Amino acid sequence: MRRTSASLVAGALVAALAWASSPSTSAIALEPSPGVADLAQDINQILADSRLTIARAGVVVKSATTGEELYSTDAGKQMIPASNTKLFTSAAAAETLGLDYRFPTTVLSAGHKIGSALTGDLVLRGTGDPTMLAEDYDALAAKVAAAGIKVVTGKLVADDTWFDSTRLGSDWAWDDETAYYAAPISALTASPDRDYDAGSVIVSVAADGDKVKVSTTPETDYLKIVNKATVGSSTDVLIEREHAGRTVVITGTVADPYQEWVAVDDPTSYVSSLFRKALTKHGVRVLGPTVTGAAPSGAAELGKHESMPLGELLVPFLKLSNNMHAEILTKAMGRKVSGKGTWAAGLKVSTDFAKANGVQVINMRDGSGLSRRDGFSPGSIAQLLTAVRGKPWFKTWYEALPIAGNAERFVGGTLRSRMRNTPAAGNVHAKTGSLTGVTSLSGYVTSAEGEPLVFSIMLNQFLSGSPKDIEDKIAIRLAQFSRTATVDATAQLRQAAVDAPDLECSWLKPAEC
Repeated sequence: MRRTSASLVAGALVAALAWASSPSTSAIALEPSPGVADLAQDINQILADSRLTIARAGVVVKSATTGEELYSTDAGKQMIPASNTKLFTSAAAAETLGLDYRFPTTVLSAGHKIGSALTGDLVLRGTGDPTMLAEDYDALAAKVAAAGIKVVTGKLVADDTWFDSTRLGSDWAWDDETAYYAAPISALTASPDRDYDAGSVIVSVAADGDKVKVSTTPETDYLKIVNKATVGSSTDVLIEREHAGRTVVITGTVADPYQEWVAVDDPTSYVSSLFRKALTKHGVRVLGPTVTGAAPSGAAELGKHESMPLGELLVPFLKLSNNMHAEILTKAMGRKVSGKGTWAAGLKVSTDFAKANGVQVINMRDGSGLSRRDGFSPGSIAQLLTAVRGKPWFKTWYEALPIAGNAERFVGGTLRSRMRNTPAAGNVHAKTGSLTGVTSLSGYVTSAEGEPLVFSIMLNQFLSGSPKDIEDKIAIRLAQFSRTATVDATAQLRQAAVDAPDLECSWLKPAEC
């Protein structure tokens, strides 16, 4: 049974308040105003949807400035959050690492230079930078050549020891192992484009006469391509890497160009191949093999690349719901706080941060929400959203959240096609979440009277038909909320059902996003 509760703050109406104002204060509970009662009635009606008959629905709506609860149903029940987990990871990272945090990648000399020869090893050391592109490794190789080195007599050492060697989350689905959104985590990694999907390669196919041409971005021979596809009258092609290997098998028919993001099996080995190829291009020969290991103390720096600051990285991370950014930041937090670049250490940082900000119901198994063993309550999410409003980094973090109905990809993000032409468009800043049978939407909205609200909507265990339009209807209704008047929201709520995708954009590479 759903229980609806609401209270009214004593005193004058709070209107037109800035989002970055001070943290909430306690409210005095009175009888609900007509506007609050009307809101509760409408949300109850929205949640009466037949798709939720056997599902679990948890919803919390609060005043962001007072903490007053305007609506609540199953607020304390632990549910699967999917990518709403990233709210906790990103907030903890902003607090722990700071918005100015950058990931350095360095190339080091572990030997002596005699003429144009380095008598010793060349070391490539990473700290998890998810924004490294092939061109960045090429620039590091150019710095080695610029130092006058043409021959390395020793080995090429890939130092990925900043993080541990556990590549995949312990609860991640086995059949996601080759998917770009579940790519392995390493302190040395590379992205194929400026979405920064670390640990993946783009494999493209196109009809070329009577044959199917295959190419990769970046160009690499790391993957073994087995092309069984044929030219046909339509494009119905499958590009899939075999489990625990480097072989990509392409089957089906190709008429129009098509591309797929494919996770590599081992980011460190992949990056090593990119870097060795770049060294050769710049006239540097490494005589020894490629190995993994820690750089020796005293190794001299030959070149360095630094990522964009975390304050900028939050945009592709949150707007596009990038799973790899979440996991890399989790391990980076563990490394900074305890000297251990592990999931366990990083998740403790995120959990401790949440608890320090009043969050009670939380079970974090990873940083992204890929795990179905992650557990949060709607009330806990709403508490986090309220608590962080007083943080010095809040404005940057708030603007990095997807914004409803804004068609710009790096503004609207995973909400770019949702709630368009409604009072929620350009208003709702919120994090989406999607897994099979799971959807969530939590964030901020300003009411019709200018009052900032926080909300968390979590829907679990539905069997058919995406209920994302239910989330949208609630968010739109919150944008129309008035304490002093009832609202006829019928037309706007009906419109919410239009253009609500089944899955968030992070699962729908490439065209849908």
